[in-house]
Amino acid sequence: MTKSPINPALKLMLELGPLLVFFVANARFNVFIGTAAFMAAVVAAFVLSWSLTRRVPVMAALSTVVVIVFGGLTLMLHDAMFIKLKPTIIYTLFAAVLLAGLAVGKPLLTMVFNEMFDLTPEGWRKLTIRWALFFLAMAALNEIIWRTQSTDVWVTFKAFGVLPLTALFAALQYPLVMRHEAPDVTTRKG
Repeated sequence: MTKSPINPALKLMLELGPLLVFFVANARFNVFIGTAAFMAAVVAAFVLSWSLTRRVPVMAALSTVVVIVFGGLTLMLHDAMFIKLKPTIIYTLFAAVLLAGLAVGKPLLTMVFNEMFDLTPEGWRKLTIRWALFFLAMAALNEIIWRTQSTDVWVTFKAFGVLPLTALFAALQYPLVMRHEAPDVTTRKG
């Protein structure tokens, strides 16, 4: 039995909720309690998402596993470095997967955005390269922030800086998407 897609507002809450839990728990207590709360919230969001859709998105599954592994290391070793490394590793993995897909001739970004728009092969290639470079830039930015700023500044950036940067980057891709939109086969003359 297939479930219907998640309401976009609920989907956004499932994605942002764990970050907000992390921010609040860190601000109220410390990074270790924040990490434990983040881990619980990520698992809860993943389970709720699965129960509503009966499918496991690859990116969400990968993120959940990395949060559990690095959050667990943070708590076991009582070292916040591990939870701070998590975004760097996730972004680097996303970039590597996208670039590997291109290398074997499969632009994997189509799995993420295929329902939103239809591009020419060249459009998918360019968009994939841009997203891979964006993820590498975000990995570098995460490294700079956690290594040069306080934990509170890093958590604030993680909770309130990543989404606006990602949304801005996505919006800036609109001209490329419009330029490489695949011709609509229903309007072609046969």
